Amino acid sequence: MAALTEHNILAGAAADGRAAERVMPSGVPDLEAIYRQHHVRVLRLAYRVTGSLSDAEDVVQTVFLRLARRATPGENIAEIDKYLNRAAVNAALDVLRARRDARSVPLDDAAPLETTSASPERRQAGVELRAWLREALTQLSPRSAEMVVLRYVEEYSNQEIARMLNTSQAVVAVMLHRARARLRRDLRAFAGD
Repeated sequence: MAALTEHNILAGAAADGRAAERVMPSGVPDLEAIYRQHHVRVLRLAYRVTGSLSDAEDVVQTVFLRLARRATPGENIAEIDKYLNRAAVNAALDVLRARRDARSVPLDDAAPLETTSASPERRQAGVELRAWLREALTQLSPRSAEMVVLRYVEEYSNQEIARMLNTSQAVVAVMLHRARARLRRDLRAFAGD
């Protein structure tokens, strides 16, 4: 049996994650089947937002505990993919905000995801930039931060984000534009320009 390492977890989906969702007699999808099918994707998303495998694992636990509490007999969550994406983004942002509020400096507990062919200076700059971006996301409103992550981390289109968040494409475009402008201004300050 292969050892569970960060690389194994983040690199590929587990074979049991490809199983079709089972449906219980009440018509509610089986939580265990949903977990097996989606937990790797939720873990990847949480890791990309938090930059920490242990935080990402906490996010996965939080997301599925919330789902378990929410799933009552007879309830069927439409578009479970979208629900889990939003829940993962929000829980990951909560972790970043808690980290900021605790005023602790996170240590990278895992190697960066880039290839090792980059120079050490370039890798270090990437680590610093990701740390800055995580902190900057916590300074945005929750709605703006969620949109930024969905657009630029998860690569959803503005139309898909608007559907997920029950709003219009125009609202998404305006909020993303404002968030980018703020991040650009903050990045200039961070870089010392």
